[in-house]
Amino acid sequence: MRVIVHGGAGTAPADPETRQRALDSAAEAGSEAESPIDAVRTALGALESDPRFNAGRGSAVQSDGYIRTDAGIMREDRSVGAACGMPGVEHAIDVAVVVRSETPHVLVSGVHAVDLADAYGVETDVDLWTDRTRTRWEDLGERPPDGIEAQATWVRERFGGPAERDHDTVGAVATDGERTAAATSTGGRWFALAGRVGDVPQVGSGFYCTGAGGVSATGAGEDIARHTLSRRAVELLEDGHDAGSAARTAIDEFGGLTEGHAGLIVLTPDGKTGADYNSDTMATAVAGELG
Repeated sequence: MRVIVHGGAGTAPADPETRQRALDSAAEAGSEAESPIDAVRTALGALESDPRFNAGRGSAVQSDGYIRTDAGIMREDRSVGAACGMPGVEHAIDVAVVVRSETPHVLVSGVHAVDLADAYGVETDVDLWTDRTRTRWEDLGERPPDGIEAQATWVRERFGGPAERDHDTVGAVATDGERTAAATSTGGRWFALAGRVGDVPQVGSGFYCTGAGGVSATGAGEDIARHTLSRRAVELLEDGHDAGSAARTAIDEFGGLTEGHAGLIVLTPDGKTGADYNSDTMATAVAGELG
């Protein structure tokens, strides 16, 4: 199994070597899976359990003081599953897999997604707070006001600009040479309005996959969603670009359309990988071979 993973596009982290080891280990674990769906699920599951990344246990806190997780997954046959806005769910990717395999739907949200997770054996009611997230929440120095309208104003005025430190979303793409799967998981944007959902669980934005290959994106969620960045990269594959060219071209186009930062990874069924970003950095790892 050939696997590529990313750990988010943004500013340089304080511990790049440790984070790179985590990505290398996740990619290696995914490469030992029996199917592309299992491969991306395994890789992302490991990263969701690592508080260094903005997914699962490392997730951001929204304006009402709750942590909510999102994820999406897609296979080359365009079968899709996504789940979003889930409090207390560490492994959002597992819920996305359930939506894809056990329901006729594409996206399930909020407490109903949590109920679905619980019904299919995905752990819920997990305490996602860590020392790092508690410290950042407390260092805010103030609490958002009560009421959704007041919070909307507070979020817009205080955090309306680029969120450079919030892009540690994790993603993976895997192929066995015949089947391909792409997936992305996130804890969202710090201090975003309660209930905010970014690009990650939106098909064509945070992830996309067809017979031409799969893509996982990371970065400024609203801008990625407005421009359906992952789908654009796959369209470039379908037009004949190789993995590296598709990644570069999609990010170049994105940079010409918005001031937001983003990155993406690309994997084609022949095992070729590509990655590009317009942020300060984006760590990736590749493991496994075809055949």
